[in-house]
Amino acid sequence: MSDPILQHAIAPARVLRGPGAWGDALALVPALTRRPLLLGRSPATAALRLQLQADLERLGLTVQPALLQHDCCESDLQALLPRAREHGSDAVIAVGGGKVLDAGKLLADRLGQPCITVPTSAATCAGWTALANVYSPAGAFQYDVALQRCPELLVFDHRLVCLAPPRTLASGIADALAKWYEASVSSGGSDDGLIQQAVQMARVLRDQLLLDAAAALSAAKGPEAPAAPAWVRVVEGCALTAGLIGGIGGARCRTVAAHAVHNGLTQLPACHTSLHGEKVGFGVLVQLRLEELLGGSQLAGQARRQLLPLLQELALPCTLAELGLAKVSLADLQTVCHFALAPQSDLHHLPFPVSADDLLAALVSTTSGERQPA
Repeated sequence: MSDPILQHAIAPARVLRGPGAWGDALALVPALTRRPLLLGRSPATAALRLQLQADLERLGLTVQPALLQHDCCESDLQALLPRAREHGSDAVIAVGGGKVLDAGKLLADRLGQPCITVPTSAATCAGWTALANVYSPAGAFQYDVALQRCPELLVFDHRLVCLAPPRTLASGIADALAKWYEASVSSGGSDDGLIQQAVQMARVLRDQLLLDAAAALSAAKGPEAPAAPAWVRVVEGCALTAGLIGGIGGARCRTVAAHAVHNGLTQLPACHTSLHGEKVGFGVLVQLRLEELLGGSQLAGQARRQLLPLLQELALPCTLAELGLAKVSLADLQTVCHFALAPQSDLHHLPFPVSADDLLAALVSTTSGERQPA
């Protein structure tokens, strides 16, 4: 019997990228919406959202601003659905970081309306993908949702993205790097040509980030970031290419332990001040440690030693202490492990079984054998 038909939500219908992309997008928006819900969250981008709202209203659109109270979570979504219907919205425009973009996509999906994503950082590829991660009001990961399609329009304006703190770019680099370390394990042996291509794209992205990450982060600390070629390559790699890899690879090109560890860490309130990619980057080190300890992989050990100095140079957390968990209890670490090892967890795409004790050992030894910086 042949394989069932595979479905791929590969990419947004249209992507605008570069400095001034928002200005160009204004010519396209009225064809998608006349009464948009403009979704945001962070007070840091409140002035920007007001400016974008004014731009839309000058086009004659009737804009309803809306704020998330939490991360992308059911309580917010349930409150926003009737508000959108009362407004008579015909699309959702999500402006912000990954959790705002996820909430906007999921809200639009439930309303059966177009979604326009406007990332304000390169911390994730959420502006691209047909996927939303749902959290509790307290910030604990609960589950992910596959959406019917990618956004109708993705506006990746370099002038908006460069306003984000450099820390968000470092976090995005870690998240994008994980594409290779996870896809190569879950799907590296696939005989599906499209998936093979996605895995190789992840490898090329990793190589590009290894070369350009430090220069890009240095440029992000100055006012002329959009003029720096390394910065442009890296922010687009993190926010766009990483999403394309997931779109082409589809459900079979899965995350593995790095994101499972992230999901487990979100169960601890002490970890909620860490960004998504910071936890994922730590999770990559944990996954490589598991491959060393349980899989006997010398290559994984070499990869960990290659990656660790870059993560340290980017000031990304490489130990539990650097994640703010220096005084975490054994019970809390066991909570992380049990969540990461839940039956539906992607951690089980590793080619060997992992126990809670195995995962705990990897969590506490991500830098084992390495000299820490002074």
